Amino acid sequence: MEVHQHLYPTSLGPKGDYRMGSDIAKRMESPEYVKISWAAAMTLGLAPGKFFRDAKLHCLNLLLAYDGGCAAKCAYCGLQSTRQTDESGDDRSFIRVDWPVVSVDEIVKGMGDDCCSHVERVCVSMVTHARARNDTLDIVRRVRSRMDSISALITPTIVNKDWLIELKRAGVDKLGVAVDAATPDLFDRLRGKGVGGPHRWDRYWETVKEGVDVFGRFEVGIHLMVGLGETEEESLRTIQRAYDMGALSHLFSFFPENGSAMKDRAQPPVGTYRRVQLARHMINKGMAVADDMKFGQDGKLVDFGVADAVVNLAVEGGLAFMTSGCDGGKGMANACNRPFSNGTPYQAYMGELRNYPFKPAGEDVKVIKQQLQDYSDVPTKEWAEGLGCGLGCDCKKDR
Repeated sequence: MEVHQHLYPTSLGPKGDYRMGSDIAKRMESPEYVKISWAAAMTLGLAPGKFFRDAKLHCLNLLLAYDGGCAAKCAYCGLQSTRQTDESGDDRSFIRVDWPVVSVDEIVKGMGDDCCSHVERVCVSMVTHARARNDTLDIVRRVRSRMDSISALITPTIVNKDWLIELKRAGVDKLGVAVDAATPDLFDRLRGKGVGGPHRWDRYWETVKEGVDVFGRFEVGIHLMVGLGETEEESLRTIQRAYDMGALSHLFSFFPENGSAMKDRAQPPVGTYRRVQLARHMINKGMAVADDMKFGQDGKLVDFGVADAVVNLAVEGGLAFMTSGCDGGKGMANACNRPFSNGTPYQAYMGELRNYPFKPAGEDVKVIKQQLQDYSDVPTKEWAEGLGCGLGCDCKKDR
C-alpha cells in the first residue's frame, strides 16, 4: 500500500459531494488534480467533520489520481485494480473512507488560510502509473511555493536514482518507501508474482539505498505493516536492516480493506503491535538493537535487550505509540500523524487506538502497559470504556 492516512470524521457526507462523483472524477487527473485524505479535506475546510479527541492533522496527504487507477495488485490495498467492490475505480474508498478529488491549485490556495496554520508538512504519494514520475515532480514544484517541508511516498518500480535527484531538486526533503511486507516471501506473495503484480523486493531495497545516498541518512523512511503474516522478530529485523542502512521505519497495523484479497484476514493482536511499536522506537532512537532482543519459539518479543529502566522510560514517554512518520518543519517529531486507518472509532473509544495522533495521556499509558504484556492471539479487545472520545456521539455504533 503506497499510502496510509486519515482521521475519522463524524460524517462522511453524501456521495458525490466534494468532486467525488465518478463522472466528474474521470475528467480530473494528475497533475492538475489529486485525491486527498478526508482528514486533509476537513483541514482545508472542504469537508465537514470533527476529529476524535480534538486531534489536529499536521500533514496534508495528496495521492496522485488517474482514470485507470493504480497498476499494482497488492493483496491488502484498497487501490488494487482487482478489488471486488460496487464502486468504480475513481469512486472507491481507500482506508475506510472516501478520497475527494481536488485541484492542486485549490489545495495550495487553502494552505494559506488560517485553518491550515498548524500544518507543517505535505506528503505527495505516487501510484503505479506511467505518468506518475513527471506528475509527481510537477505537483511537488507547485506545493513548494507554499510549503518548505515536503515528503514524497514513491513507487520504486517506476523510478531510478537520477529521478530521485530530480525529486530533491524539485523541493522534496524526505523520502518514503512503502516496503510494507517484512519478508521477501510475503512481499512476493502479496505484492509481486503471487498476485501478478509488478513490484519486486530487491528493487524496493535498492531504492532505499539510493534514497539515502541522495537525501542523506535518516531522511528516508520505510513503511512497514504489522499483521501480514510475519512474526514480531521478522518485523524487527527488517526495521533494524532499514536503520543500519540509514533509514527510519514508519509503522502501521494491518486493517482488512473491504473487497480486497485480504478482506477476511484479522487484525494483528494489539499486544504484538505494541511490542513492535516500542521496539521500533528504541531501534530508531539508537536505544536498542534487534540482535540483543530475545524472542520466543513463536517469534514474539520477550526481552528488549536493554535495562528495564530504559524500557520504562520509553513507555512512559508515549512517543513510541504515536503515529510514526516524517517530522515537521517546526520541529514536530511526528508531523505525518495519519493514525485512525488502523482501526474503527469504536476500537479507539475502547482503548485500542493503535497509532496515537497526539501524546498518549496518563490513562492511555496505563492501557498500553497492559497491552504490552498481552501475548494472546485475540485480534482486538475492549480495554477501557470511552477514553476521551469527545465527539458527542455513540462510538459503539461503529464496531
